Amino acid sequence: MIRVLLADDQTLVRAGFRSILSDEDDIDVVAEAANGAQAVSLAREHKPDVVLMDIRMPELDGLEATGRIARDPTLDGVKVIILTTFDLDDYIYAALRAGAGGFLVKDTEPAELIHAVRVVARGDALISPSVTRRLIAEFAGRVKRPEPGPELNALTEREREVMTLVAAGLSNDEIAARLVLSPATAKTHVSRIMTKLSVRDRAQLVVIAYEAGMITPGWLTS
Repeated sequence: MIRVLLADDQTLVRAGFRSILSDEDDIDVVAEAANGAQAVSLAREHKPDVVLMDIRMPELDGLEATGRIARDPTLDGVKVIILTTFDLDDYIYAALRAGAGGFLVKDTEPAELIHAVRVVARGDALISPSVTRRLIAEFAGRVKRPEPGPELNALTEREREVMTLVAAGLSNDEIAARLVLSPATAKTHVSRIMTKLSVRDRAQLVVIAYEAGMITPGWLTS
């Protein structure tokens, strides 16, 4: 059972998401928060698998709430999906760096919302990788990039290759096919990279890859 926490200051938005998700046999909405502070508190209380987190909320915004959840070692298994609209995405790049596992637009189709929750809960891939790449590429150009850490030097040549493909939005199966590996081997590479770089999920690998210059805006795999 995938346990979900809804965090949005609009009651109707939460009610809509609850209605959609509660109809699924494998998803349970365990709590609702009307602001970021409540979201952090309820995440600590309920330990959900996924938090659907709005960015603009009173008392504590979704960006800071996401960061607090990501930094809390007791919430290591909690994944955050940022809820956003395309006209306020100056926060997206920072949100992904803070530890968000992906994002959804608020007017997403019900089937995509359900799929997103399942995907992020199992940690397999980013939400809408092509859109995510486009947004990260845009804000990577605006935001001053920190210097890449020395941890990248610990990656093997193959791990750097795999990380570049993760940043391009490829799934483990797609990486395996491209590099002529088994899916299990591709998954192992991704897990080792995440461990070496001390990141929670694939979203942060994408951000690090852009910051390190391993992949540039507009780069596409053939």
